[in-house]
Amino acid sequence: MSNEPTYTTFVGELRLVTAPLAQMLSATKAHLDSKQSAGQGLLIFEDATGQQTDFNFQGTLQDVLARALPAQPEAAQPEPRRSGPGRPKLGVVSREVSLLPRHWEWLEGQPSGASAALRRLIDEARKQTQAQGGISRQRMEAAGRFMTAMAGNLPQFEEASRALYAGDTAALARQIQAWPDSIQTHLLYLLEPPFAQQP
Repeated sequence: MSNEPTYTTFVGELRLVTAPLAQMLSATKAHLDSKQSAGQGLLIFEDATGQQTDFNFQGTLQDVLARALPAQPEAAQPEPRRSGPGRPKLGVVSREVSLLPRHWEWLEGQPSGASAALRRLIDEARKQTQAQGGISRQRMEAAGRFMTAMAGNLPQFEEASRALYAGDTAALARQIQAWPDSIQTHLLYLLEPPFAQQP
C-alpha cells in the first residue's frame, strides 16, 4: 500500500475503485453520474480501518471534493522550535511512557541506556513479526470490519472469520474461494503483507 490513505468503493459485490481520497471520489462521482448504479448498493470503505464512510455526492465534482478534502493552509508556517528532550533533526520524538517499577529497574541497568534499550526491543519485535509473515492487529481488524460488511451472509463466513483472527492466512484463503472475486481480492489486499496482492 502507498503511504497515502486509500479508500475503496463497492457497487454491489463489484469493486469499483481503490485509490487515495480525491481519486476515489472522482471515480465514484463519475459512476454515479453515469446512472449505471441504479438499484445497486454503494458502499465506501476507509482501507486503513475497514470502516464504512459516507460522502455527499450532490453537485459537481468540485463541490464533492471541496466538502471532503481538508482545506489547504494559505501559507506553510515554520514549525516552532522545540526545547526539551528529543532530537528533532534525527527524527527522535520525546513522549511519555508508563512502566512498572520492575521495568524501569531493568531499563536502568542496560549499558546503552533506557531509550536505546527500548528502541532495540521495538526493532527486534518488528523484525520478528515481519519474519513470521504476521498480520498486524490493525490490518486484521480492518479486514474483519470489511469482511463483516461485505461477506457476513456469504458461505463459510464464520470459518473465514476464525481463520482471520487466528492469523491462519492459508485457511482464510481456502474458506473464501467461493466468494465473489472482488471481495476476495480486496480482503487479501487489506491484509498485505503477507499476500502482497495489489488491486
